Amino acid sequence: MVVMESGRLRLRRLDVEDCTFILELLNEPGWLRYIGDKGVHDLDGARAYLRDGPLAMYHGHGFGLYCVERRADGVPLGFCGPIKRDLLDDVDIGFAFLARHGGQGYAVEAAQAVMEHARRDLGLKRIVAITLPENLRSIGLLEKIGFVFERRLRLAQSAAELCLYANDLACPPSMPAS
Repeated sequence: MVVMESGRLRLRRLDVEDCTFILELLNEPGWLRYIGDKGVHDLDGARAYLRDGPLAMYHGHGFGLYCVERRADGVPLGFCGPIKRDLLDDVDIGFAFLARHGGQGYAVEAAQAVMEHARRDLGLKRIVAITLPENLRSIGLLEKIGFVFERRLRLAQSAAELCLYANDLACPPSMPAS
């Protein structure tokens, strides 16, 4: 089910047929470094991740991570979408892309589309994002689409310290004067 489109991209709900793509994405070096090993090492594990993660979130909240595909050829590039975590008060945006599709602006384009979807279709007034302090590419993307650093936090006592960024969707940042 297609949720939204942008100039070059189509964002659709993931399904269990995406298990091969998910297996690859969750085992990318960048995923393992910045998000962590989810223990998904075979297609059955990828199917379980999809069922217990994105598909359960669609069922429970009506939204979740969406597969980001190139409109021209349908190739899956990554995923991006709003997430409701029990440990955060606000909905946050999540994103991850296959490294071979990096540097082409796909993540920014997808994140901007998700932010508009969150404001217009989901009626959200605020959305947050969490990232490791050393994940400079994610921080750069967040700042580019209007997020502002708010504070550091830990989602669990033994978890790594994260940076929390926020975006007030009701008051978009002003554009610089030309």
